[in-house]
Amino acid sequence: VQLQASGGGFVQAGGSLRLSCAASGRTFSNYAMAWLRQAPGKEREFVATISSGGANTLYADSVKGRFTISRDNAKNTVYLQMNNLKPEDTAVYHCAAQDYYRNYRSTQYKYWGQGTQVTVSS
Repeated sequence: VQLQASGGGFVQAGGSLRLSCAASGRTFSNYAMAWLRQAPGKEREFVATISSGGANTLYADSVKGRFTISRDNAKNTVYLQMNNLKPEDTAVYHCAAQDYYRNYRSTQYKYWGQGTQVTVSS
């Protein structure tokens, strides 16, 4: 499956952004999806994941209550709504796919898309 993320940008602290990830190539609804991020000089970090049908979600503690992952299987797209952004949210955000949902925070995914930059100023 091919993944293309978009929606990143520059925003002030407290602002919002919505990231989108469009999938193609295989049946999108078969895959669990996730968002991960990587800041300069830091390791890749799990952000959120959602099961293939959308019933199950899991978040990193650092974004819980501020970020919402969702998906539209009819549009082959997964979203990440990011509210109350903080400077520490600055990173390149990647969407990723896995053949099955895991109810734990993993950075290991089978399919990856190119990232979209999110920059939050203080």
